[in-house]
Amino acid sequence: MAAAGERYERELKYLLSGDAKTLRTMIKTCDDAEKRAYTSMLDNPFVVIRAAGSLGVDLVALRWDLSFPIEVKSSAEGVLRFSRNPRLEEQAVKMIEECQRASLIPIYAFRLKGCHGDPWRIFSLPLGSALRGKMGLVQNTVPQIETSHNGNFIMRWENGMKLSKFIEYVGIEEDEVRQHS
Repeated sequence: MAAAGERYERELKYLLSGDAKTLRTMIKTCDDAEKRAYTSMLDNPFVVIRAAGSLGVDLVALRWDLSFPIEVKSSAEGVLRFSRNPRLEEQAVKMIEECQRASLIPIYAFRLKGCHGDPWRIFSLPLGSALRGKMGLVQNTVPQIETSHNGNFIMRWENGMKLSKFIEYVGIEEDEVRQHS
């Protein structure tokens, strides 16, 4: 049996890849807007590759217009403090460094266990520099992970962007994205 983390990595992979069975399961408790966004992945999917994780990356989502690395986290609690596990902080710092070099947006996907409706929230890591093109527009829209007064990262599920909203946003053509910004 797969570990919980692997189960949620697979779930996110299949959602972004437009897997019909996974999408049907996900939308059972979603509202109409969430359902529309999720089912749009059937027509506009990503190719999603499971990564080795050595760079703090679980998945890489690729599509003609946008690509980004994703680190997947799950919890039954709505707050994930990276300071509780030094490895999490190290992963995040390494992911920031790699994404800065490649001008990519580093995405964190936070799955709240036992949640009805859309259980996923999307965050980005602070890069300290602006990205270009559609990647920059996404960077300006996706909420950043908080930083504590000690400089440690904190993800508060309630402050993230719903995955369904993220899917809707990245499905919009670049000209339309500029109008929504």
